[in-house]
Amino acid sequence: MNLTRRHFARLAMATAFIAPLALHMPGAWAKDKYVIGFSQTTTVEPWRVQFNKDLVAEAKNQPNVELLVADGQDKTEKQVADVENFIRQEVDAILISPKESAGLTGVVEKAMDAGIPVIVLDRNVDTDKFTQWIGGDNVVIGEAAGQHAVELLGGKGKAKGTVVEIWGGLGTQASHDRSNGFHKYTDAEKGITYLLDKQSGDWKQDQAYNIMATALRNHEDIKLVYGHNDPMAYGAYLAAKDAGREKDILFLGVDGLPNEGVQWVNKGELAATFLYPTPGAEGLRQALKVLAGEKVEKKIVLGTETITKANAPEILKKNGL
Repeated sequence: MNLTRRHFARLAMATAFIAPLALHMPGAWAKDKYVIGFSQTTTVEPWRVQFNKDLVAEAKNQPNVELLVADGQDKTEKQVADVENFIRQEVDAILISPKESAGLTGVVEKAMDAGIPVIVLDRNVDTDKFTQWIGGDNVVIGEAAGQHAVELLGGKGKAKGTVVEIWGGLGTQASHDRSNGFHKYTDAEKGITYLLDKQSGDWKQDQAYNIMATALRNHEDIKLVYGHNDPMAYGAYLAAKDAGREKDILFLGVDGLPNEGVQWVNKGELAATFLYPTPGAEGLRQALKVLAGEKVEKKIVLGTETITKANAPEILKKNGL
């Protein structure tokens, strides 16, 4: 009888130690409601607006999710504070789309150290200490843009022309990847020359307009503009239009939002755009898998598509536009 009592006491003590740990283990048991925090870089850029819409729509389809959305207001320090607030609230999971890779690395690691799974969306961080990364392959997108630019300027081995490249942000890996992919093909063409050093439009239409306006004043011959997103490509187009030179220049962008880039391609204002799908909805679905105890891939790469005037109408039709 004493042995049985001692055995029971040991079992009770072990349970007392294990139970608190189990509370912090994803998939320990299902919860009626999961609280998931999402830190977004900014809500100003159209692609980010669509990103948020996709994520919120997916959350509405998940009755066991309470989604907390924080706007980083395009400031790294604000994003850091937002994620730290999620950690203090002891949310079940964190989704984050960083403004800058280096600046958000520390707080992502801090969340992971607190036992909160972190799914990084779009731009990455400078660490492997996260649960999962989801986004488009910016190198592949840049390569698609580079190949298309070569075709538009005369074809492989024959391409000729002057190019203006407008960067999204010199401190973001996405911009470097989109540039490197592009140059993989355009640098191989001896007839292609570049007119500007690295000029950052910070992903914004008005800043790209100013960069292009200056380029137009300084260079009489510009054949092609590659903007690292559609708003910047369109800003460059508007600057050229105001100077009466838009018909002499080809404009390439990235994002491929139906009500933005695809419309501009369909109107002939952009020569092409390259789809950069938003990762919001997939991010939420993957977070729920993690919380259910399922094993997920460390990296999920979303596909791209070249959008020209040939397929733009079909894309618009599919989206009710």
